[in-house]
Amino acid sequence: MTTYKLALIPGDGIGVDVTDAAMTVLDVAAKRFGFALEPQTFPWSCDYYLKTGAMMPADGIETLRGFDAIFLGAVGWPDTVPDSVSLHGLLLPIRKAFDQYANIRPHRMLAGVEGPLKASEFDILCIRENTEGEYSGAGGRVHQGKGNEVAVETSIFTRVGVERILRFGFEQAQARRKHLTSVTKSNAQKYSMVFWDEVTRELAAEYPEVTVSHMHIDAMAAKMVMNPQDLDVVVASNLFGDILTDLGAAIQGGLGFAASANICPDRSGPSMFEPVHGSAPDIAGQNIANPIAAIWSGAQMLEHLGETDAAAAVLDAVEAATAKGIGTRPGQNTTDDITAAVCAALEA
Repeated sequence: MTTYKLALIPGDGIGVDVTDAAMTVLDVAAKRFGFALEPQTFPWSCDYYLKTGAMMPADGIETLRGFDAIFLGAVGWPDTVPDSVSLHGLLLPIRKAFDQYANIRPHRMLAGVEGPLKASEFDILCIRENTEGEYSGAGGRVHQGKGNEVAVETSIFTRVGVERILRFGFEQAQARRKHLTSVTKSNAQKYSMVFWDEVTRELAAEYPEVTVSHMHIDAMAAKMVMNPQDLDVVVASNLFGDILTDLGAAIQGGLGFAASANICPDRSGPSMFEPVHGSAPDIAGQNIANPIAAIWSGAQMLEHLGETDAAAAVLDAVEAATAKGIGTRPGQNTTDDITAAVCAALEA
């Protein structure tokens, strides 16, 4: 029997609730499909920061390196720890250390879920560059608190970084409906985004079966609202991808369905899987958080580990539950009820 070692970082708030729920479902899937999950939990969080002065220990990255995958609940407690501290102290170091340069977020309507749009038949795979671009952290501040204070933040776009995320997007499009939309703002950002467009055109010649569209970020935001059914694979920079994927979560019914994978494509390090709804401190521990985004992220993890049949079965079970109206509206079902419904469908 194959056993997968998982590093669990439940994090803060509802991260604990949804991680427990997702692992309950994944354990059922493992039992059904004949493999084993061996999780080890790490308490790295904002609470950990308040106790130790760090979001994770100095050897945290080396500790994680020995696992097959990392499963994260949610991180953040802005009333006590600034988001910039929690983000740069845990998530970004993990993504960069393990070269998780491809952030994958699926956006489609699950059966029984009603979104805010008239269109309900869309299936968008957003690919976000995850290690450089606008979130590179290059910059600084001088003369702080004075009238001549200056803040500079520089985006970093390398040919290696841009080419590899676009190539990853082309490969995803080739395996799907063979359409890729590259998102930039090259009419205003005449260096970095023009460079991105040029690399897109160069790579397009290597994938003649894939139709390529170029869109500016503002037009793309409108497209996702007005005609999401026309989109297949969308590739964008770190910042633009971050914004578009929250919009994608909104049109698919809300952040309770927002799954994501941070992938290290060459598998030189572990990949990380997480729902992206945030820690929601106001509802933490009340058994009312929707675990579907975490369960969906778990399905992405199983697929990455090679357990494709189990991954598909988990998603089928989620849709079997939502088709009955379970987990489709905030506050309608408890976390435990949704988890039980998905497990029952998976066992059946």
